[in-house]
Amino acid sequence: MAGQTTGRHLFLGTLVHSKSLSELEFLQNTAVCVDDKGIIVAIWPNYDQIRAEKSLYPRLGWSRGDVTVTRAKEGEFFFPGFIDTHIHASQYPNAGIFGKTTLLDWLNTYTFPMESSLSSIEKAKTVYTRCIQRTLSHGTTTASYYATISVPSTNLLADLCLSFGQRAFIGRCCMDTLSPDFYRDESPASALADTRATISHIAEIDPSNTLVTPIITPRFAPSCSSELMHNLGALQKETGLPVQTHISENTNEIKLVGQLFPDHMSYTHVYDDHGLLGPKTILAHAVHLSDEEVDLIKKRKGKISHCPASNSAITSGTAKVRKLLEKGIEVGLGTDMSGGYSPSILEAIRQALLVSRHVAMEGGDECKLSVEEALYLSTRGGASVVGLEQTIGGFEVGKEWDAQLIGLNQVDSDESINARPVDVFGWESWPERLAKWVFNGDDRNTLAVWVKGRLVHEVKS
Repeated sequence: MAGQTTGRHLFLGTLVHSKSLSELEFLQNTAVCVDDKGIIVAIWPNYDQIRAEKSLYPRLGWSRGDVTVTRAKEGEFFFPGFIDTHIHASQYPNAGIFGKTTLLDWLNTYTFPMESSLSSIEKAKTVYTRCIQRTLSHGTTTASYYATISVPSTNLLADLCLSFGQRAFIGRCCMDTLSPDFYRDESPASALADTRATISHIAEIDPSNTLVTPIITPRFAPSCSSELMHNLGALQKETGLPVQTHISENTNEIKLVGQLFPDHMSYTHVYDDHGLLGPKTILAHAVHLSDEEVDLIKKRKGKISHCPASNSAITSGTAKVRKLLEKGIEVGLGTDMSGGYSPSILEAIRQALLVSRHVAMEGGDECKLSVEEALYLSTRGGASVVGLEQTIGGFEVGKEWDAQLIGLNQVDSDESINARPVDVFGWESWPERLAKWVFNGDDRNTLAVWVKGRLVHEVKS
């Protein structure tokens, strides 16, 4: 059950992961050994439990009684944990609520009032606890979270992620202008001091950032003064911490940035000129980037979080993901909840596929993303975006076991329909099974989830 401490594990069955952007690898009848630190130490094909105990255990110095065995049954497979590269934990209660508004109206109508209310620690604990539980249940093993401007509330989110075992980047939102009087930083200096306070707190609870890492979080350029962004750019240079923010989500937002920062060439140049664009920067949305901005992001090795559900829900536009990938820019997926209506990265995968088809209707068939590509963005792509490509995102010796056990419904004429969606009749190939899961699956298919070898979510049969 969730909360189980890490120990030695043997995982048996079919594993599926992205071998490259365009290729999935299917490892059947495979044994995976994970040590007590949550690291994969052996992957062997054509192994059952008896053979593993006789052959693998002695090589690793393991004894039978020290190992927890998890076997994927028929119709089940292991898949890497999803990585949500852009999500607002503080907005979880508003998921699905965006009315008829566009971005800037939506912020004032729904977002800022909800976020400001989480200065109440009791309310924040309720919201953040359920957000973490819900995302874990959907297979999200890593999340790059935006919290609020409140230091105690943001620190609580870090505490809870560590307690529940979810790998997380925790960002205290910085915003000292163009936001309601009741919800903004008092000054650039106070915003910097409060950001340092959260960084210090995370250093106390997780000194080596084993699971939880602070992330510098200017909300977006319109809500940050130039002085504040310069301060945060200097803080990034000092600490080497990652940065997350929004960019070019909405055409009115871009016009506003041009009015607020007339001396800068573009929205992207605003961040670059303030020292906030670099290899550790996650830029969410990137819907309306110019060619010059794309080239600058590539030059600075910035990363992109594609948030297709949110971009559609708030009528922001359709990001040109193929163009970004062809430029060699790392792209991951984000739910952007609650601009996005769902905490599920599987839903983000679906929407990424559909949005790419809308782009293709205008720009040519080559703009379409494949199932293989979208799954890559949700795992290895996301790992690169958050700087953990050597640690998570796939199944290789040396990587940590961040994984989910997926179960599909094996159709039997003698059985009634059960609660698990995605019917598999037995004649589908493995790529076809994955496609059916992508387009028809949900959290009911996510039977168990591990982060760094620790079981953090399980559906009881």
